[in-house]
Amino acid sequence: MKNRLVITVTFLSLVILGGGALSLVHAGKTGIELSARSVTPGATLVLSGKGFGTFKSTQFNRVTVNGVLALVQRWDPEVIEIKVPFKTTSGFIEVLIGKKKVLAGFLNLTMPRIETITPTEAERGATLQIAGYHFGLSAGARDPNTMFGVNDVLVGGVVVRPKRWKDDKIELEIPTNAVSGDVVVRLASSDPLPDGSCCAPVEYAVSNAVPLTLIPSIRVDPVSGPVGTKVVLFGQGFGHTKERVDDAVLIGGRPATIAQWKDDVIVFHVPLDAESGPLTLRYQGRERVLAQFTVQVPRVTSMSPTSAPIGTLLRINGEHFGFYSESGSTPYNFMDFNTGENRVEIGGVPAVIYRWNDDRIDVWVPFSAQTGKVIIYRSANTPNIGGLCCAERGTLATEAGDFTLVTPVIESYDPQTAGLDATVTIKGRGFGTFLKTAEHADFGLNQKAYKRRADVEINEPGESPNVISNVSRTEVLFNGAAALVQSWTDEEIVVKVPHRNLYGIGKKGEFFDNLATGPLVVRRGSWDLLLDGTCCSPKKWITLEAGPFTIEAKGLPDTGYWNNNRPDAGTNQ
Repeated sequence: MKNRLVITVTFLSLVILGGGALSLVHAGKTGIELSARSVTPGATLVLSGKGFGTFKSTQFNRVTVNGVLALVQRWDPEVIEIKVPFKTTSGFIEVLIGKKKVLAGFLNLTMPRIETITPTEAERGATLQIAGYHFGLSAGARDPNTMFGVNDVLVGGVVVRPKRWKDDKIELEIPTNAVSGDVVVRLASSDPLPDGSCCAPVEYAVSNAVPLTLIPSIRVDPVSGPVGTKVVLFGQGFGHTKERVDDAVLIGGRPATIAQWKDDVIVFHVPLDAESGPLTLRYQGRERVLAQFTVQVPRVTSMSPTSAPIGTLLRINGEHFGFYSESGSTPYNFMDFNTGENRVEIGGVPAVIYRWNDDRIDVWVPFSAQTGKVIIYRSANTPNIGGLCCAERGTLATEAGDFTLVTPVIESYDPQTAGLDATVTIKGRGFGTFLKTAEHADFGLNQKAYKRRADVEINEPGESPNVISNVSRTEVLFNGAAALVQSWTDEEIVVKVPHRNLYGIGKKGEFFDNLATGPLVVRRGSWDLLLDGTCCSPKKWITLEAGPFTIEAKGLPDTGYWNNNRPDAGTNQ
């Protein structure tokens, strides 16, 4: 009973000191409701009741929190809205209307506190979550009630506007200009000037500080691929060389093969036994997970054609083939163009790679190709105990399908003699498709600079004295001179009789002027890879002779034209 009496007297004293002549009984009968009983500095507080009257001036209409003047944002007969002042403490709220004082209730002032941040070590640009309490409710920079200050977070001294803000949780993105340091939550004030008008300079209620360590950002490129894929880590602070045996890059807990280790870049290859999992950098005894790496398995969805002669472009569609020239140690494939053991074999014979993308591989059927399986080989290895190359070198084989090599056969041709520009039809089977290419340029333009030959090859060394134009890989020749192809299907070729045989063909130091009669030839060309796997042997040909053909002297220009090529010049006009 004694304790209860002491409490009552203390409470009454507070009422008398804070409210002058306001009695305890009167305070209980005001009927004013507060929107919250516990708030943070700068929070918006709504007082609901009756008899507030209309607003006259900042001197006549005032609200205090434990004796400290608050900024009034709204004053209606039944609603008052204020900003909790920055310099106040827990205490009673009083509404002052002229000389009248009305006690609104007791308000508990709370300060923001951070319990944890996640993670405690992060890269710039990463998402940081702050857990705690009494952060208040903030609409950020768009808050219409916060005109002069915005609640924010300091990360290493840098102001950050969070993406999400709740009373117990804040989420933000660490800015690129942040540095390692303390994370602090700040609540902005909205206090009035001494006369009650708006607004005093902004001040901040600050939470406790929690340290955050920022680590250099590391870019991983790519984060998926088949075995043998070249992966590059771009960053800083890796060290100039791989100094320790246990320094490594791990994929799913298994070491990758390090090809290059420098202070700002690490190049490694996905090993043969790799499995999907976290990609982890282990350096100087510390491990850091950089990404989730997906080890992909090459898969073929289609191959066309499944039967064709040499020189045909074979197209293999699918996914996860990787890229052709990524077996080197440089960060970029084009710098060293190291293809390793990446290849495609047709019946056990290496094909000539024309295009190798992650979802499509195109190869030329080589001259020595055989009927059999088409297999894609993906080069890879496993590291030695120090993480370098190599404890084992190998390949991952992916079967694309069966291929049948076709040998072209000529069955007939008609006519066997004709004039210039006449149409000649050659029938048979296995001619394949016509290749719309001219090859004055060296093969492999994607690997070396463009080089043009000094002269078109008229005669192949060691071959017959017939004139041969080596500018294509699908040709019809009239006594060595190429004809204009009108159409070319697997069973029929239609060409026009060329002019050059009757006009004559020359090359440096020689001229051929009697080429009207000679063999009619269809031929396809292709190459083979060299023994070291590089491209390519000289072009080789499958040559089919249809029979003799005579070009008649028909369709030649009128010789009179050469004597008088301007008939109008001799007129009297």
